[in-house]
Amino acid sequence: MIHEDEEVLAINKPGDVVCHPSKAGPWSSLAGAVREYTALPSAHLVFRLDRETSGVVVFAKSAGAAGRFQTAMERRQAVKTYLAVLEGRLTAPVTVDQPLGDDACSRVLAKMTVRPDGKPSLTTFVPLSGGGGFTLCRISTGTGRKHQIRAHAQWLGNPVAGDKIYGPDEGLFLDFIENGWSGTLAEKLPLPRQALHCFSVDLTGAGAAGIFYAPLPEDMLGFCASRGIPVPREFTGAV
Repeated sequence: MIHEDEEVLAINKPGDVVCHPSKAGPWSSLAGAVREYTALPSAHLVFRLDRETSGVVVFAKSAGAAGRFQTAMERRQAVKTYLAVLEGRLTAPVTVDQPLGDDACSRVLAKMTVRPDGKPSLTTFVPLSGGGGFTLCRISTGTGRKHQIRAHAQWLGNPVAGDKIYGPDEGLFLDFIENGWSGTLAEKLPLPRQALHCFSVDLTGAGAAGIFYAPLPEDMLGFCASRGIPVPREFTGAV
């Protein structure tokens, strides 16, 4: 738990939990667990993260608060900051202004790609440190498209480390869905999940009580340490 008040619940989501309710019971998703915890008839998810993306997720406790926060998100009045480990070396900030749409050629139905008839999408990658052939980046988004950061990172030629869809072979994702994590996948991916984390969410412009932060999780910290990638203290949760 990051923060709770009469309007909002901010949670640090692990990198192996889905946001939306599933058929496996209330405790199998973040939304289901929040409803069980709050005993409210409904908890409104202000925005979602992909299953393997960790970090700040915000729920509103009423429809009115949800509408206010979601409107702020749509108007880009809310500010989200992500951290990611990208493959390769990024030596200077870069902004990707490339439209995204469904990848009609992919075997993965959810996959997005850069295409001229896609929706406008804007992502800025700022390198923080590097080592072992990887770069730790701070990321901000000017739009909120599905898989935006991951698809733009792939377009750059620097996919998010551990990404099963946008990494070396999308077939790895299909293998994972069918068989789970395996030695074969471990040989081809540097870590078991995509190294993408929502570090902070600022909804103060919509009346939220403060900015919500989630330090970089242990698995990403451990990966950075193993590759000699320095992590700035401000992102580790250290006092």
